[in-house]
Amino acid sequence: MNSEEKKVSYQTTNSYSTLNQLTDKTKNVWLVFHGIGYLSRYFIRLFENMNKEENYFIAPQAPSKYYKGEDYRRVGSSWLTKENTTAETENVLRYVDAIVENEKILKQTNFIVLGYSQGVSIASRWIASRKIKCNAYIMISGGFPKELHKEDFDFLTHTTKITHIVGAEDPYFEIEKVEAEKERVKQILPQIQFKTHPGGHELNLESIKAIL
Repeated sequence: MNSEEKKVSYQTTNSYSTLNQLTDKTKNVWLVFHGIGYLSRYFIRLFENMNKEENYFIAPQAPSKYYKGEDYRRVGSSWLTKENTTAETENVLRYVDAIVENEKILKQTNFIVLGYSQGVSIASRWIASRKIKCNAYIMISGGFPKELHKEDFDFLTHTTKITHIVGAEDPYFEIEKVEAEKERVKQILPQIQFKTHPGGHELNLESIKAIL
């Protein structure tokens, strides 16, 4: 058997979702990354109760889609797997770059990056590789990429508000592992604050509002 794996580059198109309008009254622009199993148009609805005049949300769409369940009716998506991760990561990051360029975000607004669950890995890598000086970075119920180090975030100032939120009843996070992860991430992002909410593996809007 003479099998060989090759690579080819090509142009592709992907969607993304927005919520509210970007105007001169907008105070906060949010770039929000969903977790595994979501589609961006459903994930972005979780932010509908935020002030519509002050907040504009942009939700990128993970490129890999699949059917959820055996009835083949509901569709979910995933950002990355362990297969060909390096190349796939760069593809995703270039896609995020294209979104930000297309949106022409107003410079006078606060720029907030939020990653939920698997979205934390994409948001963290994008901030680190593109040296994104956001006003705030919120991580929710997600693991921080193992390959990132303190020097990857040296460009951030002490004024960048960084928060990790996890549900007290989150079944995916054992307390011992959470404490160990806290210590590791604290070494990388010294200004990070750790918060909890009373729920499980979910995005809790009240805990997000309390940060701002």
